[in-house]
Amino acid sequence: MAIASKRRSTPLALISSVLVLAWIVIAAFPFLWTLWGSFKVQGDFFSKADWMNALWGTRTVIETGGPFTGAGYEGAWIEKEFWRAALNTGIIVFFTVIISLTLGTLGGYALARSGYRYAFWLLMLALVFRAMPHITLVSGYLLPFFEWNLWGHIPTTIVVLVAINQPFTLWMLHSFFLNIPKDLDESAMVDGCTRFQAFRHVIVPVMWPGVITTGLFSFLLAYNDFTVTALLLNQENQTMIPKIASFLGSTQVEGNVMFAVAAVVSATAPLFVLILFFQRQIVSGLTAGAVKG
Repeated sequence: MAIASKRRSTPLALISSVLVLAWIVIAAFPFLWTLWGSFKVQGDFFSKADWMNALWGTRTVIETGGPFTGAGYEGAWIEKEFWRAALNTGIIVFFTVIISLTLGTLGGYALARSGYRYAFWLLMLALVFRAMPHITLVSGYLLPFFEWNLWGHIPTTIVVLVAINQPFTLWMLHSFFLNIPKDLDESAMVDGCTRFQAFRHVIVPVMWPGVITTGLFSFLLAYNDFTVTALLLNQENQTMIPKIASFLGSTQVEGNVMFAVAAVVSATAPLFVLILFFQRQIVSGLTAGAVKG
């Protein structure tokens, strides 16, 4: 009977493996193709005559003398100073994540341990605020920012991104705190800890995977944001995503598409490294709410 069950499971395992492999190829192909094309010239990567030119680098060999070229990266990072956009993105992301996690952790813990009815309505209000389109929220900030001469500055953008991200962090961390028994708080306070000491030394270490998961999503919100940063920052303080869009040009101004391709690869690569580095914490954080007690 065990042999028959093993025979039945073998085709299922084979089909599952094929489907997973196909999904990986489909998901990874766009990035790998862009990575390969970033070392070509525009005539190859966007060739209308033969897409195989992007593989062999026919025009790249003619124009540069070799099948690969780093002109796209050099033009983006040095000529167009993409490094400034990367630095601005790092500053905005760092402070957005730190402030969001600090306020979200304290607020989520307070709401999870609160026995009052207002905690539920605060979370509902936060959910409504989170569901609103970013363009709607940003448009409400523009007039006072212009009047108070706050437009175009990085701290202004950080404040807006924290405001947009805070409802999400509250909901996420609130749900994690609900899965931690109140007995841990009470035991720590019986042993002489204050409420804050119990929170800091007992509760936070237990739910650290949840903090990492929430921090990652906060990072992605600030890192990939276009609407807020494009509307609130000037040309000197641009982040990476609006900067990449500027490389594409417009109907009036010719852009350099290969600068954009190289910049896309440069902006995407750190995300792969981040996910690989924190993959265990992310998985444990996402599954923490699946089991009670």
